[in-house]
Amino acid sequence: MFGLEALDLARMQFAFTISFHILFPAITIGLASYLAVLEGLWLKTHNDTYRDLYHFWSKIFAVNFGMGVVSGLVMAYQFGTNWSRFSDFAGSVTGPLLTYEVLTAFFLEAGFLGVMLFGWNKVGRNLHFFATVMVAIGTLISTFWILASNSWMQTPQGYEIVNGQVIPVDWLAVIFNPSFPYRLMHMATAAFVATAFFVGSSAAWHLLRGKDNPAIRTMLSMAMWMALIVAPIQAVIGDFHGLNTLEHQPAKIAAIEGHWENHGDEPTPLILFGWPDMKAEKTKFAVEIPYLGSLILTHSLDKQVPALKEFPPEDRPNSTIVFWSFRIMVGLGFLMIFTGLWSLWLRKRDKLYTSRPFLYLALWMGPSGLIAILAGWFTTEIGRQPWVVYGLMRTADASSNHSFMQMSITLIMFVVVYFALFGAGLGYMMRLVRKGPKIDEGKETNDGGPGQKRTPARPLSAADDNGDSDHRPSLTKEI
Repeated sequence: MFGLEALDLARMQFAFTISFHILFPAITIGLASYLAVLEGLWLKTHNDTYRDLYHFWSKIFAVNFGMGVVSGLVMAYQFGTNWSRFSDFAGSVTGPLLTYEVLTAFFLEAGFLGVMLFGWNKVGRNLHFFATVMVAIGTLISTFWILASNSWMQTPQGYEIVNGQVIPVDWLAVIFNPSFPYRLMHMATAAFVATAFFVGSSAAWHLLRGKDNPAIRTMLSMAMWMALIVAPIQAVIGDFHGLNTLEHQPAKIAAIEGHWENHGDEPTPLILFGWPDMKAEKTKFAVEIPYLGSLILTHSLDKQVPALKEFPPEDRPNSTIVFWSFRIMVGLGFLMIFTGLWSLWLRKRDKLYTSRPFLYLALWMGPSGLIAILAGWFTTEIGRQPWVVYGLMRTADASSNHSFMQMSITLIMFVVVYFALFGAGLGYMMRLVRKGPKIDEGKETNDGGPGQKRTPARPLSAADDNGDSDHRPSLTKEI
């Protein structure tokens, strides 16, 4: 049907489920660190604005964390159900790495999450802050192990193949494979940037609706400082990551650039836009800038970039997809840098919180970080094709022996369940965001701690039915 086979449906199913899943850990990583910063600032300054923001974002963090755990469980099961041949071939590497994640990151998060979410009135301030920091560290440790496993599939090292199975012989080489440091930094930084724009967008939404208070202003200010500092750093990390990919996965770079052949000793141009045609083996309607491809990808004006025609047709990634997914990611990255710079210009003129054009830009940039993460992930994973373990095992040899009908039914079920379940979860999370932080202006409050009472952190009862009585457009619709 539609020229698809069971293998294509298995890939679509994995791509669909991981596209949902990756959004939640990205926000979880960023929000966990954001909460640790907020609580640390409150302990240092005793400014209740930071405390109120902590309570507000901890509810959203809890809902997001729960959806991330649920969606992540499905990913693990798919290795055994849809990709059993891959598990048999490389399970001795990927299995332990995922186990290390559970034994370190997940146990650390689970051990301190309850204290973080429900212990505000039960434990001392320092212990509660310690719990928040441990959860934040746990999310980063989880990123470490997941990226180690995936990076090994991109640039495998430290193994031997015995009787058709991968046997690890050097775990340090397995974990710290050539692409791992760059991909770890790139993904972790992307999570911080995505969270910054999510927080900044929610603040802009409230300001546009006339809700202006110290908490909302602090949200926007902190988010824009993060965007201003981290977005350019992400661009630099991306450049180093690209150089590493050119060294170890040149076919992926050729596909990303839509670069089919070199002419003599001419430097490689940069194709800004075009339409790579895999059958015609050319990029149609190409808009090129001479020399710039060599300058960006090799940091020289005379070196050439490998071309797609230098690789057998069966070893070429789908250039049509990765060409555009990469440009979506990079385009959003430049827009993020622009937003950060504009915020600095407005901040110096004391117009950061009142410039409506900027606030509308910040509002619409809310999902930009998550879209960029998805685009980058598609570039990375589709660019690895036709290999599931680069150079060792082809994707066609990794799938389980399922029929087209079996894969069709399960894919449809996943689509229906995911949109229903996680759609409701995302809707609830947006409802929390729309409600905004609760500020007890003019009222005497205490600082929490043992025996002290304050609004408890109850994520699943935080958005009451009357939380937003007016009928203006919702945050979900505006974003």
